[in-house]
Amino acid sequence: MPSITFIQASGESRKVDAPLGQNLMQVATELGLQGIVGECGGAAMCATCHVYVDEAWIDKVPPPNSNELSMLDFTASDRQSNSRLSCQIRVTQALDGLLVNLPNAQ
Repeated sequence: MPSITFIQASGESRKVDAPLGQNLMQVATELGLQGIVGECGGAAMCATCHVYVDEAWIDKVPPPNSNELSMLDFTASDRQSNSRLSCQIRVTQALDGLLVNLPNAQ
């Protein structure tokens, strides 16, 4: 299983083994990780699973589709160039070692 590290706004990090095929929101919520809400259940309709993909990984995750780009306009924390909806990033072996930062608010 690929390992993913979630870094909370406080700086605390949690490295987890992520099942292939799940999205990052599912991984985080199933572990009870604070900082990702996922109110819409992964349909890219609420922006409560907003994360910042580490800059070293931004070109290794699939690019956002137009719906995700639109929803990123509604994030509670500032949108940045590396902002993504974690429900739209599926875990693959290529993402082993991925770092994602959680915003201050969802």
